[in-house]
Amino acid sequence: MRTPLGAYTIRIDSIMPVIRRSELLKARLDRFSRVLQGVENGDITALHRARVASRRLRELLPVLQLDHDVAAKLNRRLRRVTARLGTVRELDVLLLLIDELHVSRRVRTGPIARVGVAISKQRDDARKRLFHQMPVDELRRMARKLDRLVDEMGKLEDAAGTRPRRRTDTAKSGWRWAIDARVAKRASRLRTTINEAGAVYLPERLHEVRLAIKKMRYAVELAADASGAKREPDLRALTRGQEILGRMLDLQMLIDRVRDVQAALTPPSLGVWRDLDAVVESLDDDCRRLHARYMRARVALLAIADRYARGPVAEKVATSLRVS
Repeated sequence: MRTPLGAYTIRIDSIMPVIRRSELLKARLDRFSRVLQGVENGDITALHRARVASRRLRELLPVLQLDHDVAAKLNRRLRRVTARLGTVRELDVLLLLIDELHVSRRVRTGPIARVGVAISKQRDDARKRLFHQMPVDELRRMARKLDRLVDEMGKLEDAAGTRPRRRTDTAKSGWRWAIDARVAKRASRLRTTINEAGAVYLPERLHEVRLAIKKMRYAVELAADASGAKREPDLRALTRGQEILGRMLDLQMLIDRVRDVQAALTPPSLGVWRDLDAVVESLDDDCRRLHARYMRARVALLAIADRYARGPVAEKVATSLRVS
């Protein structure tokens, strides 16, 4: 669209505000801070959102151009948050899967209830450890430190006049280039893991694919937020692939738990063993169907990985490496 302004004409869509580093950090920090009350109350959804928010903060930290020691310390703390929340989250997911099996009546209630009792006890113990080792007050203190960092960065950006009126490639700052380089690196890793996983159902290799998709998704989200570019189709495809593999690997984890209960049966019972075997067969069928869905989505995932890994940014990265 062109709008006359006196004797001149200006492209309205070319005048777009450039997002600052402090704004990106503030947006991600707000998502993390908003769910802490829910985490304290034991809300499953809040705990999951806190974990995702901590991962998004970790994705942003390396490109903020912070002091190395400050960035390393923050990253260690966030990594610890992600890991400890993840332990509880995984057990919550297993209990939700068991509830689904109860509701669907696909398997006998008694045998799967045995597994549920064992997992529920582990989940309760994990929650106690979480709040003992990492109370919510500690998470809030970390959030306040990050909030002070947002203020400091904002003041420096204001003083340096780092908000240009127009966004152009030539004016792109180093940290935005670093984001694009990070996307290219994630894309290359995703392509490699997909190719290495092949077409056979191998849970360990598919787990690596899921991790690569997740990291790629967070990097693309960050790049979209920093540039204002719309990348919804790519993000939808990455999210769909992550969800398919995530569900499949959750089911595989539940299969492993059922096997553990089978091995620990006291006294041994052939009837219960067979019932638990039926549960494993049912879950394994679901895994195979999900793997078939992944194989259909694999084509789109590879296309996305190739596009980002072989794009202009990847060429710049390769050139800079050759020069150095």
